[in-house]
Amino acid sequence: MEAHASGLGRVLLLSFCVAGIWAAYISQGVLQEHLSTKRFGPDKKRFEHLAFLNLAQNVVCLTWSFIMISIWSRGSKGGAPWWSYWSAGITNTIGPAMGIEALKYISYPAQVLAKSSKMIPVMLMGTLVYGIRYTFSEYICTILVAGGVSVFALSKTSAKTISKLAHPNAPLGYGLCFLNLAFDGFTNATQDSITARYPKTSAWDIMMGMNLWGTIYNVVYMFGWPQASGYEAVQFCKLHPEAGWDILLYCLCGAVGQNFIFLTISRFGSLANTTITTTRKFVSIVVSSLLSGNPLSTIQWSSVVMVFSGLSYQIYLKWQKLQRLQKKRKTT
Repeated sequence: MEAHASGLGRVLLLSFCVAGIWAAYISQGVLQEHLSTKRFGPDKKRFEHLAFLNLAQNVVCLTWSFIMISIWSRGSKGGAPWWSYWSAGITNTIGPAMGIEALKYISYPAQVLAKSSKMIPVMLMGTLVYGIRYTFSEYICTILVAGGVSVFALSKTSAKTISKLAHPNAPLGYGLCFLNLAFDGFTNATQDSITARYPKTSAWDIMMGMNLWGTIYNVVYMFGWPQASGYEAVQFCKLHPEAGWDILLYCLCGAVGQNFIFLTISRFGSLANTTITTTRKFVSIVVSSLLSGNPLSTIQWSSVVMVFSGLSYQIYLKWQKLQRLQKKRKTT
């Protein structure tokens, strides 16, 4: 009976995590698209300073992580020192800024698809630089994802979707997304290095360290000189309060989403988190198409299915590998 209750508790907790991640990040995606495409106020002006979203997100997440550390990690020692995140903070500042900036040039579904193809630069660098040999199944995953993103990029985008973009330019938009992935790869590798050197580092420590440096770099970039764009962004929010509220909600969604991701990884592992976030991206594209009026053609929907088939197969391969490792541990 106790085992049944425990199993039911885990199912309910997992359902709670899925609902939290989906609700937070799908809402954030809607707000992000809203901010990048809407014309605000009677003067019908666009919010052109999308990099400001990163600064706002850094400040909110820095505050949130400080509160969480104060409540839950009081007195704990041995984590990574704050200065150790300076290099990862640089790439974590530049990468997401490029990803958000891409929304000026390509649609939100296109951005989500492009950013879902993280395995492509990873495998490319692994093969060319480090001489890593991948399995046939892993190459199949990559071909599906790369093929799907390519078909989507080359297919014709509807006139309605193009009319919402500030500066339609597909090559530039996709280029920014892939640069975003490259910087993310360095950020993830540096974070792994930090946690390996300082094993007692908690998720809150990482969140605080990364957002501390992100705040420093973004403040310098946005407000470091009299003509910097941060002053214009603040002035825009004063003239158009609706944009300011959207930015605040966007940041809160990101902070809440990170909490659910940390909870999922700590209780169910990174594979469960990857599965939830991957399905969330697919749902985000569906929501964007239905709610935001970004109609996709049959070819584009086929390419979306192609990409997420590759990602789903990759998750299945990871699950198989995990099962083999667990069996091996039991026999030794």
